[in-house]
Amino acid sequence: MSEQQTIDALTRFTLSRHKDRPNVRQYAEKIFTDIFELHGDRAFGDDAAMFTAIARLDGIPVTVIGQMKGHSVNENIRANFGMAHPEGYRKALRQMKQAEKFGRPVITFIDTPGADCGVGAEERGQGEAIAVNLREMIGLKVPTVAVVIGEGGSGGALGIACANRIIMLENATYSVISPRGCASILWKDPSREADAAKALRMTAADLLGMGIVDSVVDEPEGGAHTNPDATAVALKVNILENLRPLLEKSPDIIYNERYEKFRKMGQYNIIE
Repeated sequence: MSEQQTIDALTRFTLSRHKDRPNVRQYAEKIFTDIFELHGDRAFGDDAAMFTAIARLDGIPVTVIGQMKGHSVNENIRANFGMAHPEGYRKALRQMKQAEKFGRPVITFIDTPGADCGVGAEERGQGEAIAVNLREMIGLKVPTVAVVIGEGGSGGALGIACANRIIMLENATYSVISPRGCASILWKDPSREADAAKALRMTAADLLGMGIVDSVVDEPEGGAHTNPDATAVALKVNILENLRPLLEKSPDIIYNERYEKFRKMGQYNIIE
């Protein structure tokens, strides 16, 4: 980690939501080649909040999936501010299963405050769609690498994050709820969001220490948005470092290691 280690959790959360922070499409264009975007869930429609494509990573054919945020009002409205609908998760699942069929690794990029919670999303089975993604992604027989590039919020993030390796950018956050939401529930006082951010242990450093994520990528001073090119270069190096060892393993080992990784999360020792 860089000297930014001293930044408090709430500041990092604010940076993770910065309006100019690079999104999945920007990183894809800088990290991958031969990108061919894919659309639709073959059931309802195409969700602009979920980006999916096939591409090459240093010559390796891969499937790329990620939540999409915009940088303008119109872009964000089109992408629903990165909050995917059920058809977005079903689109992601369709590409995961296609990747498994053709033996392509899956690289996902997480950047969402959470899944869409509107009436339409609930009517179309939001909870079921995310639950199916959790089950199916855990069971994939191809290598999977998840990258938290901004805000990793709740089950909306987890729906594309059940991976063999989980990477976080230095100022990204990953949590079940936002600090303000947590403070509102725990203390009935949203102004205590700084206390909540610290208590949630949502930063990359916290999660690395707990073994939830496998590696952290340093960002330029001021955040990834100050130098997207340098951030993308560092991110590509880290993705390849995490992916290449997985390519040498059998499908059964890949699956078993992922399953055991998630089974161990939340275990603790009781000290009497």
